[in-house]
Amino acid sequence: MKRRIIHTPLAPEAVGPYNQAVVAAGLVFTAGQIPLDPNTGELIKGDFKRQVDQVLHNLNAILSAAGSDLSKAVKLTVFLPDLGKFAELNEVFSKRFSGSEFPARSVVEVSALPLGAAVEIECIATL
Repeated sequence: MKRRIIHTPLAPEAVGPYNQAVVAAGLVFTAGQIPLDPNTGELIKGDFKRQVDQVLHNLNAILSAAGSDLSKAVKLTVFLPDLGKFAELNEVFSKRFSGSEFPARSVVEVSALPLGAAVEIECIATL
């Protein structure tokens, strides 16, 4: 199976030995993204909804570099250290994804995320 590595300066650099995304079999598999500002490399803190927006913005930049976008997302996996933020997460998703065209999604509570982030999301999308 042929793979294509995706990298864009419009999303945060990988902070370890992995790629922003890999395209294989007509799908884009992204690495998990946390709310990093791609211009500064700094973690966005404070308002949780703003953090989720930043993560989705970063994911969309990566998907765009692969020839896709969030409208073609088929599966999102969300990692939260605090499931108490579930309702706020849903508010952001309701605004970002419209109608009945929501991707499949899992939300998993975790003990911690890189750099103390409040949210991490990974995506699988079609081309």
